[in-house]
Amino acid sequence: MVQRIDVTGSGGVRLAAWEFREPAAAGAVAAVDPDRPAVLLLHGLMGRAFHWTGTARWLAERHRVVALDQRGHGQSDRPAVGPYTREAFVADAEAVIDQLGLAPVTLIGHSMGALTAWQLAARRPDLVRALVICDMRASALGEASQQEWADWFHRWPLPFPTQDAARRWFGEDDPRVERPDPGRGAFFAEVMHQASDGWRPLFSRRQMLTARETWVHDAHWEELAQVGCPTLVVRGLDGELGRAEAQEMVRVLPEGQYAEIPDAGHYLHYDQPTAWRAVLEPFLDGVKSSP
Repeated sequence: MVQRIDVTGSGGVRLAAWEFREPAAAGAVAAVDPDRPAVLLLHGLMGRAFHWTGTARWLAERHRVVALDQRGHGQSDRPAVGPYTREAFVADAEAVIDQLGLAPVTLIGHSMGALTAWQLAARRPDLVRALVICDMRASALGEASQQEWADWFHRWPLPFPTQDAARRWFGEDDPRVERPDPGRGAFFAEVMHQASDGWRPLFSRRQMLTARETWVHDAHWEELAQVGCPTLVVRGLDGELGRAEAQEMVRVLPEGQYAEIPDAGHYLHYDQPTAWRAVLEPFLDGVKSSP
């Protein structure tokens, strides 16, 4: 089962957190087990908490699992003037951990969510037991990358007539797709909602560009080196995080480990869910058994 919990984030922003629990017996209420190690799942830019559904279901067999719709995403607030800064995203995640009593928590982040996770682990090591970084770079992307994204957003053929049309466009017809990518199509189909004129994104593309500025211009190696907890860096073989940079991230981390998933791109938990579980479970088991 999944339960929505409203949390107050930085600046009073209302955040939707989702707790995944094992199904309760007939007539019973699924209770929170305080002895289970907690996991907080942080999606990437343009994502939503329910992108983690497959992962959360098997994690819930042995963990307390919460996934967050970060500000501007999913069913959380989208303040018109933001802020959509690194400080705001990190403060929101910290608020969720504090208000839901998750500490010490294992943070699992994809893309932007991974950056939020390691910044929080660096700033508040008392809250974080372990960390998983899923296909996110530590290097700055550069201004040209931001302009490419602005141009890409402009090319979206909105509104889509159906959700399936959105799935096909992002998975097959998008000029940024070199070959059919069903995982990418599924990822974007899940962030579309039915408006009066067709299917549109749950988020503001303008706000997404604003949020993205926080890692376009700045590198985050220094904060990465301050993460003292066990950390797994995972990349898809065809993802956005290159092997050389991923291995350098592992070298910089005091307790870094490395894994890569073949036949997977940036959305590796969609592309290869079985392989994703196979690299994640041994890491989490090691964290759980450590003193």
